[in-house]
Amino acid sequence: MSPDTSLAQHPPIRNLADFDKSSGSLLERLLFNHRLAIILLCALTTIVLGYQATKLELAASFEKMIPTKQPFIVNYFDHKNDLAALGNVVRIAIENRTGSIFDSDYLETLRQINDEVFLIPGVERPYMKSLWTPATRWTGVTEDGLDGGPVIDDTYDGSPASLEAVRHNVERSGEIGQIVAADFKSSIVLVPLLERNPETGNRVDYRAFSQRMEKLRVDHQSDKIAIHINGFAKMVGDLIIGMHQVLIFFVVAIGICSGLLFWYTRCIRSTVVVMACSCIAVVWLLGLLPSLGYELDPYSILVPFLVFAIGMSHGAQKMNGITQDIGRGTHRLIAARYTFRRLFVAGLTALVADAVGFAVLMLIQIRVIQELAIAASIGVAVLIFTNLVLLPILLSYLGVSATAARRSLAAAEQPLPQADASKNPLWHFLDRFTRPRLAAPAIGCALALGIGAAIVGHHLKIGDLEQGAPELRQDSAYNRDDAYITGNYAASSDIFVTMVTTPPGQCARYDTLMRVDALEWGLSQLPGAEGTLSLASIAKRMGMGMNEGNARWYDVPRNQDTLNFVVNRAPREVFNVNCDFLAVYTYLRDHKADTLTEVSEAVGRFAAENDSADVHFLRAAGNAGIDAATNIVVKAANGEMLVLVYAAVVILSFVAFRSWRAVVCAVLPLLLTSTLCEALMVSLGIGVKVATLPVIALGVGIGVDYALYVLTVTQAHLRQGLSLSQAYYRALLFTGRVVVLTGCTLGIAVATWAFSPIKFQADMGILLAFMFVWNMLGALILLPALACFLLKGGHDGKTVPAGAQGVAIDG
Repeated sequence: MSPDTSLAQHPPIRNLADFDKSSGSLLERLLFNHRLAIILLCALTTIVLGYQATKLELAASFEKMIPTKQPFIVNYFDHKNDLAALGNVVRIAIENRTGSIFDSDYLETLRQINDEVFLIPGVERPYMKSLWTPATRWTGVTEDGLDGGPVIDDTYDGSPASLEAVRHNVERSGEIGQIVAADFKSSIVLVPLLERNPETGNRVDYRAFSQRMEKLRVDHQSDKIAIHINGFAKMVGDLIIGMHQVLIFFVVAIGICSGLLFWYTRCIRSTVVVMACSCIAVVWLLGLLPSLGYELDPYSILVPFLVFAIGMSHGAQKMNGITQDIGRGTHRLIAARYTFRRLFVAGLTALVADAVGFAVLMLIQIRVIQELAIAASIGVAVLIFTNLVLLPILLSYLGVSATAARRSLAAAEQPLPQADASKNPLWHFLDRFTRPRLAAPAIGCALALGIGAAIVGHHLKIGDLEQGAPELRQDSAYNRDDAYITGNYAASSDIFVTMVTTPPGQCARYDTLMRVDALEWGLSQLPGAEGTLSLASIAKRMGMGMNEGNARWYDVPRNQDTLNFVVNRAPREVFNVNCDFLAVYTYLRDHKADTLTEVSEAVGRFAAENDSADVHFLRAAGNAGIDAATNIVVKAANGEMLVLVYAAVVILSFVAFRSWRAVVCAVLPLLLTSTLCEALMVSLGIGVKVATLPVIALGVGIGVDYALYVLTVTQAHLRQGLSLSQAYYRALLFTGRVVVLTGCTLGIAVATWAFSPIKFQADMGILLAFMFVWNMLGALILLPALACFLLKGGHDGKTVPAGAQGVAIDG
């Protein structure tokens, strides 16, 4: 049905016997002539998918959260077996509050924790490291030459003499700053994790792992001992546990939406139906995900609310149309069919626009974002049935209260007043933007805002801008633990690893190690680097040791036999068994975007200048290397995503409006909001990262609905010969109230997320609330201002009869 369908084509019919049931499209007849069957089918589907939803798991995967096709990550996976304890690593720092680590009670507690962690499923046990593991060794110069052994050997018995021996061994181990704090008040148990538990084949349960770590803390922490834990698995586990608090904010948001919708309608029946259909859509989504083999993760947990929000927006429009038809005296079944005719195609178009906004996220080669896009697309597909079909069918049985119908019709069918003074004050104020006197200043202000925001947005950073885990609050237990570990260990948890490949058996060649030493020296000069480690630096230390500790011999030995001797005694993490791979570790001050970019570019420049036919310097491994790769993907995807989202919106808007002028009126307010949103991110210190990347795309996809609501009704009245001012005023009377309701309701609801303990949810709440409200204001102010110069109206007619305004559109 054309969007300019008028009331003359949908006359009020009170008696069902006077209505031609064979009228309408084939789809309409198929649905409304079999209403009971449709309701029963939806009820059965809800029961089945509701049961399936109980099987939905909230989990996370390390590999899902990294861009597996990015060259850095491809290099990492190619050499994953050559890298010891990198990537998904947890550090447990055990602190002696009252003394040093050279205390028998402390070392006994450390041993107990070491043994307990060793038995946890999913731990990569060969690479686990602490003072108690055999792989932690000391090397020293004696009168007989180089000697060495385990830091804590079999003769340890807790006596003062054995404690002194442990101290002496630690000082010669090279582990100070690595797993032993420089002040000797704490030491670390390094726990690398596998992606899957080898005993069961299932992915490691990070929630269970985090709970196990907290039990460890409860069992061993005391007035004397403090335990600090950081690492990807612990952070994600804390996020998953914190998701239960997130549900509280969702319930609050749904309560706010319900309350404001009832305040608008004054009808319990219609409010319950709209909210129920939106909730049914969420149930279907949650049931379909496990049925299709998907799960929710800490990032896609927000998708159900977005689906609910879109459903409420569309449902409010359906309810508005049905309520006004009933107010005119039309039977509730006929009113539902009229609304279906007017709104189904437009509603479907808007949902396609939403789906495109989600689908574009599939282009980002990070599985966690792709699965978010899939979940959101499934949710939008579900809304086609629950809100475009089920809702009008339910209202065809239940109808709305007589009071609500009269109020809605009275608000929408006011005759066009002769004088501005008799208009609704709010609508009169907005209507003035259709006239050049206010339209030109409005466009000028928008242009100035856009230019200013673009200048500020130019400073938008890619990646994390704070230390610790940006997904959590800075005062969270995790970030306090991370701050302790970072502040007390030179070998920070932010590690960038450069991989060096050589022919088999040639990793210890002198010329190769000299190049590695040059790289290591260059990296150590960077402001963001706190230390480095490689086979070259170990060879220099051992070379000095083999010459009575004389510092003048602190250089890479030139003798190949000496280098071969070094390889036999060097720790496993700096080379592989075949001696065709070397790892150069750079310990960073933090994982902020600028630090990662600085190190990554330095390695890239060195590789370009020093790669040869046999030796190649590859980026990158370690958690900092993975973060650097992720930032590169996010930076490229951010621009590409916006271009594709806007291209899709432009195409869909042109299909809907058949006018480039109308497309400009609809899209420019969205573009302004996106630009302002980037400036807001800069001012709030929010970087573009995996958690925030989808926000702008989602905001554009959902925000275009407002323009569809207002502009389609306005165009329909323009075609009937009304002036732009009259047509826009009619659009405000009919659909403007719903636009304001939707924008304010969703904005207030998601703004409550700002109080969430989960930082990335708080960030998304602030950004989404901003975009919801600004897209609403753009549709109500900037859109008519642009239309003043781009769209042509008819004559300045006087009062328009009520029948000329029966035009509705759903976004």
